Amino acid sequence: MTEFVNPFEETEEVARAKLVAETAKIEWQALQRFFAAGKAIAVASGHDLVDVAYAVSCDDANALKNWVDVSAVSPVSDEQARGWFESEASVWAVVVRPWVFVQAID
Repeated sequence: MTEFVNPFEETEEVARAKLVAETAKIEWQALQRFFAAGKAIAVASGHDLVDVAYAVSCDDANALKNWVDVSAVSPVSDEQARGWFESEASVWAVVVRPWVFVQAID
């Protein structure tokens, strides 16, 4: 008997490719409403923005907890937001509703 394969089930590869395609460089000032709503999440340099977004989209609580524990993922702080705003910085961003994950451009 052959195993049923759901043609609508998204593979990890496809899901990651979609996140990569949805990742963009954007001016921090354009994301102010997400920051004000507490929906802007910072991903530290040296960590993969897409990996974090994918883990959240899959509800991988263990991976997220590990990143939070080492301060690799955290809400954008007032200090970060102020610095990006004042320097008119652009960030990398990807949306996993309701969150916007952002990473400083080095």
